[in-house]
Amino acid sequence: MNPDDILRFLNVTNWGEFWWVIVGLAGQLMFTGRFLVQWLASERVHKSVVPVAFWWFSIGGGVMLLLYSIWRKDPVFILGQSLGVFIYSRNLWLIRQEKRGLR
Repeated sequence: MNPDDILRFLNVTNWGEFWWVIVGLAGQLMFTGRFLVQWLASERVHKSVVPVAFWWFSIGGGVMLLLYSIWRKDPVFILGQSLGVFIYSRNLWLIRQEKRGLR
């Protein structure tokens, strides 16, 4: 497979676009990773749990997908990811406050 085949496969016309697609794919992989983390943590204790790593994966994936959607100029995706990143950050803030004994 030559470099032009890779660009064609990803439906991009240059290497700058290629790297943006890689950011989008990496963000999507992080989103998948968060579900794997949650599932494994739940299986380990035989009940549903949401580990802190779930929220970190959520933020990482959300920010990367937000950047990708801004580059794609997709208002639906931008709105969805913006709200998600806010909610994930808020959950981490609440966890931090609880650990510090402030809640």
